[in-house]
Amino acid sequence: MSSPSPLLVHPLTAVAFVLLSQWCLSTLDASGKWVMQTGLSLGILCFVRYAVHLILVVSLALPSRGRRLLRTRHLSGQLLRGVVMLGATLMFFTTLTRLPLAEATSINFLAPLIVLAISPWLLGEPRHVSRWVAAGVAFGGMLIVVRPGSGLDPIGVLFGLGTAMCFALQFIATRRVAGDDPLTTLVWSGLVGTVLLTLSLPVTLPPMLDLLGSLTVWQWLVLISTGVSGALGHLFQIQAFRRAPASLLAPFMYLQIVSATTMGWLVWGHFPDEITWLGIAVICISGATIAMVEWRRR
Repeated sequence: MSSPSPLLVHPLTAVAFVLLSQWCLSTLDASGKWVMQTGLSLGILCFVRYAVHLILVVSLALPSRGRRLLRTRHLSGQLLRGVVMLGATLMFFTTLTRLPLAEATSINFLAPLIVLAISPWLLGEPRHVSRWVAAGVAFGGMLIVVRPGSGLDPIGVLFGLGTAMCFALQFIATRRVAGDDPLTTLVWSGLVGTVLLTLSLPVTLPPMLDLLGSLTVWQWLVLISTGVSGALGHLFQIQAFRRAPASLLAPFMYLQIVSATTMGWLVWGHFPDEITWLGIAVICISGATIAMVEWRRR
């Protein structure tokens, strides 16, 4: 939580923070998927995840930042980002109820490529054919992953594509609030999600009361850990991007498939087959290559 180092002074430290972030977020995904298999509803899971996230971030940042923590120059942008982030969370946890962790994560890798493809219209950035080619190749890799005969639930695939679109919108909204302190953005995201999910509790909580009372101590710990791992994942991510530019770190983001696959194998014994790995490789190589092209271009 200390002041950030100057950009590019510690690129290896930034990469280490990215890797820590990926393991935390994959742990969040696996924990949420595991807890929902007990019968816990999506609404209650997300409420606990956001509430714990908000409490943890505020308790860490408030002593040093004070009231400045909530000051934003882009209130509408922060509210929009919070809503989109909540939508992405709901969509992805729904995806995880129907798809294995590695395959769901690989579909999410389309999000940054979607941003590159549509940024000329939404962000006024220059048009580059290389971006569209990369997005098209990655989409082809996604089709390999979800090919007929892969055994993947079509509805889960649709929710996965919806999640990728939500993440793409989240990335664009994040750019629009880039003038704010990153911790302020993190707090507002947690605050918006917590408030909206709290408003839904009169509907989502009563059917879950009996189940919540029957959860074991271990199940409660895993449920609460979703907020801890989510907050830590985003905090590590912030620290990474404050120590090196996004274009340098972008290729390393695709290593999350390693942590996602490992968690899926450890918890459920699921490991993608050879053809699925081919599709995942196409998506990752496409994204990493265009990230390097963008870095050289700048």
